[in-house]
Amino acid sequence: MAEAIERGQAPQIAAGAGVGPTVDSRITAPPSPVPEIRDMPVAMIPAVLRAGWRDFRRAPAFGLFFSGVYALGGIVLWLVLSASGREWWLVPFFLGFPLLAPFAAIGLYEVSRRIEAGEPLDWRAVLGVVFAQKDRQLPSMAVVVLLLFMFWMFIAHMTVALFLGLQAMTNVTSDPWGVLLSGNGRAMLAFGTLVGGAFAAVLFAFTVVGLPLLLDREIDFITAIITSVQAVAANPVAMTIWAATIAGVMFLGMLPLFLGLLVVLPVLGHASWHMYRNLTA
Repeated sequence: MAEAIERGQAPQIAAGAGVGPTVDSRITAPPSPVPEIRDMPVAMIPAVLRAGWRDFRRAPAFGLFFSGVYALGGIVLWLVLSASGREWWLVPFFLGFPLLAPFAAIGLYEVSRRIEAGEPLDWRAVLGVVFAQKDRQLPSMAVVVLLLFMFWMFIAHMTVALFLGLQAMTNVTSDPWGVLLSGNGRAMLAFGTLVGGAFAAVLFAFTVVGLPLLLDREIDFITAIITSVQAVAANPVAMTIWAATIAGVMFLGMLPLFLGLLVVLPVLGHASWHMYRNLTA
């Protein structure tokens, strides 16, 4: 199966699953059957990553476009925070920003689907699919993700107030890194990382199968979330390693002024499509 993934061939799926439909047929199609969950061996992860790298090399312009939009958003927010003297909010921002990455990958999922199905990689068609999602279930999933992100930022505010207090907050503007590296600052960073990790784990469980499933088949977002959680629960070791891989690579990609995301995001986005195809039948 690993060889099939690296050649761009998906595992065989049940008849009527609706793989490779046109944009119009996905919007007007009747509800699709809920996919079955496959067992995912840990050894498949390198093959999935190689498949993601292969898709990026076959269609680099698409990867650079979608990742560029995401990276540009990160740079703008970073500049705004820096210019306003609120550098201390870079920490929760860096922890929370990757929560929005799955939606930057929607176009990448479609590119990988087209490569897999042997369909032409046409800009108008790919962007048309992305735009057409407004009439499907992805906006509902977007609301869930944005609510989680907003709740995380609220918790981050409370964490700062809890660990630093009002007195410390008066010194944050003049010496933000000194405050963050103080005793209470380090404790805040540790606690915030744990809480942020919990938010990321929930979102990962919701979207690792849920987002590509919504793009691929006509299914409601609640069912997509449940199916995604079931896939994670059925493969806890492999999914934990996959989530850690995504988090680590995304973090490294964000370090050089978000520029590493220009390569990291498309490779992971394409790889996530192949992970979805390997997890479902």
